Order: sequence, then C-alpha cells, then structure tokens
Amino acid sequence: MVRGSITLILLALGMPSLAAAETMSFGDSIGLLAKSCGAEIVANCRGVNPDSTRLKECLSRNRDVLSQQCLGDYLTAFDAIQKRIAARVTVANACQREIVKVCGGSTKETSKSIPCLISTPKGVSNNCLKAVDDAGYR
Repeated sequence: MVRGSITLILLALGMPSLAAAETMSFGDSIGLLAKSCGAEIVANCRGVNPDSTRLKECLSRNRDVLSQQCLGDYLTAFDAIQKRIAARVTVANACQREIVKVCGGSTKETSKSIPCLISTPKGVSNNCLKAVDDAGYR
C-alpha cells in the first residue's frame, strides 16, 4: 500500500503539465526522485500532499536524514521540473508570430497551436523551434 501511495504521489507530480534549455522531462525527473528518494519520501513525508512544492519542502526539512544520493538528486529533479515549466511558458512568447501567421491560432491558447508548430517547420523560426524543443513538445 505504501509503495502504491509513493507511486501515486510521484505520478501526480508529473501530471499538472504535459511531459531542454537543458530541461529534463517530467517523467525522467519523477523517475529520478522515485529512484533516489523513494524510501525517504515514504519514511519522512508520509501524508504530505502530492504536489511538488510541499514534497520539496518536506525533503528540505528532513535534509539531515536523507541519503547522499537523495540529497544530490532531489534538487536536480525539482530544478528540472521548474525549468520545463518555464520553457513551456516561453513557447507563447517565442512563437507568437508563428502561432498567429502560420497556424492561424491565438497566443491565448498556445497549446492548441503546438501540433501545427511541430508539423509545419516551414515558416517557423529557429527560436520558436528551440522553445518547442526545450518545452518537451517534440
């Protein structure tokens, strides 16, 4: 039951967004956390709501009992998650012209234009394509 709970927590961390500037995918970040910190999360963070902020705070509060592997990896994992989220926000700005001109979309609904940006590289700037790659869309 405890292992099922930890799996659910770790999956929930990756679900808020779709899964770099050197970013790691949400799945890879969650996998790193599960591998390095699974036992520590079960032992020290039981009952913590399964969102990345609260889990990070719990691990930070319990730094003195974390393994060296977990100490090194949990900051890397959470940093990668934040970079991926920031990269996804950047897509709307970097691809503004392409979303409107090439895809006929709206920057208010960037996610609806992602399939068009991916499948229509002609007319899409390198800056936009890099932002799409960094965000993990292709």
